[in-house]
Amino acid sequence: MKDAIREYLKNKGCAEHIVKGGLQGLVEMWETIVTEISHGYDLTFEDYLGDMDTRQLLEEVKPLATTAAHKSLIRKLGRIDAIMRTLVESTQQALPGEHIAQEQNWIPARHWWYFSKPKYLGPDLREEMENL
Repeated sequence: MKDAIREYLKNKGCAEHIVKGGLQGLVEMWETIVTEISHGYDLTFEDYLGDMDTRQLLEEVKPLATTAAHKSLIRKLGRIDAIMRTLVESTQQALPGEHIAQEQNWIPARHWWYFSKPKYLGPDLREEMENL
C-alpha cells in the first residue's frame, strides 16, 4: 500500500531523508525543534525559518493522515504544538515576509508558526529578530 504522505513529500521535492521519514520523521523533527527552542534557540534566522517550514509541511500532510498510526502522530503533534505555543510570542508580521504570507494565504490564527518568534533567543537570532 502506498503512503500518501511520503508520496506528497516526494512530489513536493523534499529531501530524500524527509520523504523516507514520512509523517513520523516530520513529527520527530518538530519535537526536536521545539526542544531546541525551549533551551534558547541559538541558530540563525534562516535556520529558524527552515524549522518553521517543517511545521508547515506537517500542516500540509495532516489531511493525508488516514491510518491509525498517522492519527496517533497527529495527536502527538497537537501536544508538541501546545508546548511550542508557550515558547513563542506573536510578531506583527509574517517572518518569511508579508508578500510570501499573502501569496501562500497564510493567516496568523492558522499558520501561527510563521507569525511568532521564540521568547528565548540565542545571540545570533536575537540580533536578527530585534526589529520584529
